[in-house]
Amino acid sequence: MILLCPSRSALWHDPPGTFTALMDLYENNYIHIRRLLPVMPSARIECVSRVAGGLDLHLRIVERCRYTSELILTYQFSQDDGAILIEPNLRIRVYHDARQAEVMAAHLRHHATFAIDALSHDRGHGASLFTRWRMNRFLYKWLGYCLRQGHRFAPSSDRLV
Repeated sequence: MILLCPSRSALWHDPPGTFTALMDLYENNYIHIRRLLPVMPSARIECVSRVAGGLDLHLRIVERCRYTSELILTYQFSQDDGAILIEPNLRIRVYHDARQAEVMAAHLRHHATFAIDALSHDRGHGASLFTRWRMNRFLYKWLGYCLRQGHRFAPSSDRLV
């Protein structure tokens, strides 16, 4: 008996903006965050990862619980007027037990502010699902870039607080 099945790539490709694609991003973001931050600090801290020829990557652990952590990841740019521009400014929730990480809020200068709470007011489930996918896709790409540059937050990283 011959079994006809779709091609291998058709089985493993989830269209952008779908629930399965979003779950895949959550898992991949968790893997990237754990590569960037191998040991999750047990308390609220702020630290900076510095690499030659790259921007300083700032990490702040906002909340640390048994099953979840919330952190903020960003770059900081000095403006001509002395002000500090924080961009991108991503608030990320890490689910330790599920091994997933998702963007909870994003403040990007060239895009509207994204917050999970605001998605309940979107027009329909599809819009919020696609918005979540886009923000988490951004995190996935950015984390990959940071890792390729050599950023890491080791337990002995520079502590700011």
